[in-house]
Amino acid sequence: MSDAGVERWRQEARAWLARTLPPKRQSGTGWGRGTADFSIFRNVTQVEERALLDGIRIYRRQRYDAGYGALTLPESVGGAGLAPIYAIAFSQEESAFEVPASSELISVTTGLVGPAVALFGSPDQRQLAHDLLRTDLLACQLFSEPGAGSDLASLRCRAVRDGEDWVVDGQKVWTSGARFADYGMLLARTDPTVAKQAGITAFLLPMDSPGVEIRPIRQMSGAESFNEVFLSEVRIPDRLRLGEPGAGWRIATSTLGLERTSSGSGGRRKGGTFDDVLELARALGRSDDPVVRQRLADLYVRSMLHAATTARVARAAAAGERPGPASSIGKLNASANLTLVADVAAEILGARLTAETGEWGTFAWTEHLLGAPGYHLAGGTDEIQRNIIAERVLGLPAEPRPDRNLPFAELDRS
Repeated sequence: MSDAGVERWRQEARAWLARTLPPKRQSGTGWGRGTADFSIFRNVTQVEERALLDGIRIYRRQRYDAGYGALTLPESVGGAGLAPIYAIAFSQEESAFEVPASSELISVTTGLVGPAVALFGSPDQRQLAHDLLRTDLLACQLFSEPGAGSDLASLRCRAVRDGEDWVVDGQKVWTSGARFADYGMLLARTDPTVAKQAGITAFLLPMDSPGVEIRPIRQMSGAESFNEVFLSEVRIPDRLRLGEPGAGWRIATSTLGLERTSSGSGGRRKGGTFDDVLELARALGRSDDPVVRQRLADLYVRSMLHAATTARVARAAAAGERPGPASSIGKLNASANLTLVADVAAEILGARLTAETGEWGTFAWTEHLLGAPGYHLAGGTDEIQRNIIAERVLGLPAEPRPDRNLPFAELDRS
């Protein structure tokens, strides 16, 4: 479609958003209003988390039913069949409205698992994809393990065929939203006699299956966003296998690439921002301090650089290109900026950060301060991002990978 066609579509989307959501409040007008929330990982009870999810799902269902919920998926699998530029345009329009703050579980359901089931699932699984994309069902991602995070292909969770079922034993970790998920997209090793990437199969696991145990992980910020999931002789019907046996690695890597073209903003604001720190400095009378002003200027510049990198990745996606190392640079910038926000806010707050006195917007910064280190690990560690930049941008020698073609059963895992 021409630029004029995209603009007409954008106007229609804007009109629908205006009928559905209130406009976003202007920045700089929120100090002292509502609840001060600068958390990176939400610290809420299970009841509160369920209520938040219910609120998000109301909007997501409206969005899906209006045709804005799966913009880039092919029409044959329930999407709108539009180019990535439409998803980016919708996200830009959505940013002008008070969209219910999303969560990792919602983003994984609609941006990763739902599209993966739609693209790689059997005809019988397509209805399940519809229910995931509409958030009638929610799904978590059962990928990472205690010994297989950055090197995901080293996963040891095992699935053995037994008649019409697969019997699964193993452990997954850092699973966002597992307690509230109906399904989990599970990677398990089904053939240890081939290279580690080749012997992995993907499954859809009903999270209420016998033998599934979910244990919350309490972070130092107080939040319990992540979970350990233990699988003990869990039986999964073969009809819930996603793709062919051994195709799990290809499906997983394709799934992780889907997120950049999913509809809408997808996530929620993570922690405090430059605007929040600026409001804090003004409210506490520190904005005229020359040292504070210098720190604010540095934070502003770095925030704008991150926004520019994010926009570059978005333009690449709109053009149908892979974002490449720019996405790794963006992730590094995001992690560093969250830490810098914490540092500048702590310098401005001083002793106010150490105790709850009831003063609005002060002690609440502790949740950002304690959550920022975790973002250097979540979504790909800083070290992995630097390796990608080193190898793909700077042309430095790749790290030795002597196990690339060895059968998994022969690897030294001591």
